[in-house]
Amino acid sequence: MIEQHHLSVSRTARYYTIGKLGEGIRDVWFVCHGYAQLAGAFARRFETLAAPRRLVVAPEALSRFYLGDHVRPAGPDAKIGASWMTREDRDIDIRDYVDYLDTLYDHVFRRARREGARVHVLGFSQGTATVSRWVVQGRARVDRLVLWGGPFAPEADFTASHDRLARIELVLVIGSEDHYVTPKVRAAEEQRLHDAGLSFRVVEYAGGHEIDPGALGALAGG
Repeated sequence: MIEQHHLSVSRTARYYTIGKLGEGIRDVWFVCHGYAQLAGAFARRFETLAAPRRLVVAPEALSRFYLGDHVRPAGPDAKIGASWMTREDRDIDIRDYVDYLDTLYDHVFRRARREGARVHVLGFSQGTATVSRWVVQGRARVDRLVLWGGPFAPEADFTASHDRLARIELVLVIGSEDHYVTPKVRAAEEQRLHDAGLSFRVVEYAGGHEIDPGALGALAGG
């Protein structure tokens, strides 16, 4: 008889930063990439945020894989992406990345003062479910949650997490040509948040499923 077991192990996670970590930091952005992206390339979309006393932290999902056709072995030029989770062992993967992001948050704020700093958490595409789970299930203290090109985690219990989410500025960022966040998906998500009694605002831009520099600049400025 086959039995399934789980064993917790240590592993090394990779993350990227823009800005110098130190006591003078007053604005911290944790930005989580989408499916099949890597954190280094994703971080380049946020170089325009570089400013004194601001730190951008881009963690990379723990599961990397080769992209594309797997008929032949992956060569040295094969592209690589990462995923926060799949449906396989879903709950364990969620627990692992929430713990990982909590550990990264603690690491940052051992070297920077949390008091007086504003913490923004931004997820893009698959990363929107990732960051919304982290904010609800983790121990990080967050000031603003930005869901860009994707909805809140589908299983979110807004009743249980209402008090916590009510203290956070919630922003939805949606491109006019985003083929994932269609008008139907947007309407359903907005209704879901309204029904939960949560305040939020929507930032729109002309474009598709991408980090738009103009919309990002508007977020950074307000």
